[in-house]
Amino acid sequence: MDINKIIEFLKENSRNLLRWFRPGLHVKRWLGLILFGTTFLGVGVAYWLLDFYRTAPDNWIIDVLKIVSLTFLPRIIRVLIFSVIGFGFIITGIYGLNRSLLRPYTSSNSSVVNKLESFRKKERGPRIVVIGGGHGLSNILSGLKKYSSNITAVVTVADDGGSSGKLRESLGILPPGDIRNCLAALSDDEGLVRELFQYRFSADDENLQGHSFGNLFLSALTQITGSFEKAVEESARVLSVNGQVLPSSLSDIQLIADKELPGWRREVRIRGESIIPKMSGSVKRVWLEPNNPPAYPKVIQAILTADLIVVGPGSLYTSILPNLLIQDITAAIKVSNAMKLYVCNLITQAGETDNYSVEDHIKAIEDHSSKRLFHLTVCNNKFEGQIPENVSWVKRNGQLDGRYDFYETNLNHPNFPGQHDPNKTAKAIMDLYQERTGPLVL
Repeated sequence: MDINKIIEFLKENSRNLLRWFRPGLHVKRWLGLILFGTTFLGVGVAYWLLDFYRTAPDNWIIDVLKIVSLTFLPRIIRVLIFSVIGFGFIITGIYGLNRSLLRPYTSSNSSVVNKLESFRKKERGPRIVVIGGGHGLSNILSGLKKYSSNITAVVTVADDGGSSGKLRESLGILPPGDIRNCLAALSDDEGLVRELFQYRFSADDENLQGHSFGNLFLSALTQITGSFEKAVEESARVLSVNGQVLPSSLSDIQLIADKELPGWRREVRIRGESIIPKMSGSVKRVWLEPNNPPAYPKVIQAILTADLIVVGPGSLYTSILPNLLIQDITAAIKVSNAMKLYVCNLITQAGETDNYSVEDHIKAIEDHSSKRLFHLTVCNNKFEGQIPENVSWVKRNGQLDGRYDFYETNLNHPNFPGQHDPNKTAKAIMDLYQERTGPLVL
């Protein structure tokens, strides 16, 4: 075998071994306890051997003991030799035991120390609350979970379309669709379980057509556990979720909108979140029925104890505002000491925010919730790639310069123009947070 390969192998293994002694892994204390106990055990065995050595008659056993105990060497040399050998055996045994016990829970290309190091880093991450709904929210969560496991996703419960709408109508439960997407986005499970949770049945089966397995799973758990929030908690355990996903309210709410249709001089009232973007025209106002439903108490608790609050991205009128229309949530955001960011959409949404600028998004939030809700608005400045013909890029027009602070950076996904790149967006958010609070202690 090549001597260079042997040396490289030994170096790599020694580096991996030393990583176990890095601060913050919570390993050294237990290793010290094991060494302490082993020392006591060794002292006990030594006393027994010493007594046997002194009282036993001279024979071949004593001769063997003298050789094994290296009596022909100075005492200090023997102490060092036996200490190094014993320490090596202990470390190798503990390392091998951990690898054997944890192998089923780690991927083949990821070592135990890598998993532990990543877990401890994210465990000490900031408390982040992300508010929104739809694919925009799940998109940003998949990026933020790399920085912290203390994430709370607050999801709108106004969805009444597709599979969620059917289950909501037939079973009387809260819409599970957005919550399912957020659970999958925050999941550490990259394998079959996550794919199964997101699997959507084809049109071949009339009874299951349009439904996703995750929606049905949440619906079944709701029936078994007796509550929707308990079903979400159990699903989070199954998917090894980094943090928690919470509905903004446990009330059965409906989103209502007044829209001015093109060519008309009167407004039309539309009931239902799924119908609002389907009808062309400009949205004048939206509200909830029943008016001002109570917020889920855990959401208020998460907001008040958060280090960072992120609103958006997502459909302005049908994903973001349904959360902010709950007055308890808006009030909690206002009084929270957290850093508050609004992540604006990259492109407009047909039938909802046609021709909107960044400032138009902010004005709509102010008109429906509260003034000066955020410290900073994060928006895109990279307008490249092919986007659908019926939408346009969301850009700044300068109307709110001096009143609001903006942070412009490239958030555009290189492969899916018009969508937020999860890694770029998460990095921008965490960079802004660290500028305010200092580097993360990981």
